[in-house]
Amino acid sequence: MESIVQITLNGEPRDLPGPLSVAELLGYLGLKPEHVAVEVNKDLVARSKQSQTVIAPGDVLEVVTLVGGGGPATIEIEPLTIGTHVVRSRLFVGTGKYATFELMRDCVAASGAEIVTVAVRRERLFDRQGRNLLDYLDPRKYTILPNTAGCFSAEDALRTARLGRELLEGLENPGADWVKLEVLADSRTLLPDPVATLEATGVLVKEGFQVLCYTSDDPVIARRLKEAGASSVMPAGSPIGSGQGVLNPNNIRITLEDLKNGDPGYPVIIDAGVGTASDVTIAMELGCDGVLLNTGIAGATDPLRMAHAMKLAVEAGWLAAQAGRIPKKLYATASSPSQGMIGQTRVGGRP
Repeated sequence: MESIVQITLNGEPRDLPGPLSVAELLGYLGLKPEHVAVEVNKDLVARSKQSQTVIAPGDVLEVVTLVGGGGPATIEIEPLTIGTHVVRSRLFVGTGKYATFELMRDCVAASGAEIVTVAVRRERLFDRQGRNLLDYLDPRKYTILPNTAGCFSAEDALRTARLGRELLEGLENPGADWVKLEVLADSRTLLPDPVATLEATGVLVKEGFQVLCYTSDDPVIARRLKEAGASSVMPAGSPIGSGQGVLNPNNIRITLEDLKNGDPGYPVIIDAGVGTASDVTIAMELGCDGVLLNTGIAGATDPLRMAHAMKLAVEAGWLAAQAGRIPKKLYATASSPSQGMIGQTRVGGRP
């Protein structure tokens, strides 16, 4: 008659055909020795000694392995649609404030952006050496988004938008049919003039422009701009160049709810105030579709490194928003499973 050895295995009583060595026990259980570690009576049994260590009646064994997780397959960022334009990168970058055109060119490349916004103003087209911005920004590689930066009236913004379209049509750049509309209220705050912005939006839409509107974080004016035909509403996270990040996340949430109600694909892009990569991630985690920035990269101590950081931040924020964060709780919840801990005694069931 086959002898039976009674042991305690992972906290449970167990009858084994015996006697068995530790190595034979693992084979009996169908376990690979390289996948587990074994204790007998609280003493570790090295893998080299498992075949020589015989299990005696009454022994207490712990057989443990690693638990948790594995990495997912690569996840692609979904393309973003703005009017008739479809882009892969959700980061939009500006071209101003760089020390040199060469640095601007390298930072734009490092950011991974496909859309580059430029101001249609004489002093921004040429530097002191007479070099043109477009010598360092390939219009065949990037879609250029002309903006009306520096305009303080609807009339000036309309003139600037028309000039930008004429310029880009000559370059045969796909950005010729859209404009980032900025109509500022004053030079001290650089806040948008909501009345003039709304007026200019209506005119530009009638002229066939796809209008991306820089606005405040006021949900009401955001709704009005969408109703006027804006292809995208771009609320400021904080004042232009301030680096304060998203100061009023609740207003951004309300804006997102209002503009995406019944129209979930409507693009809402944070524009202005971004200071570092975490600001970008926060904006994306709120549910924004993209971020437009300039000073956050150009004004950094190391603009090239920051450009790369902004690229990663947009991707991380978008993925986190799609994944859904865990609920916030007052008390702790263990992340490692409590089942299978050494020293536990359980009644019934298998380890």
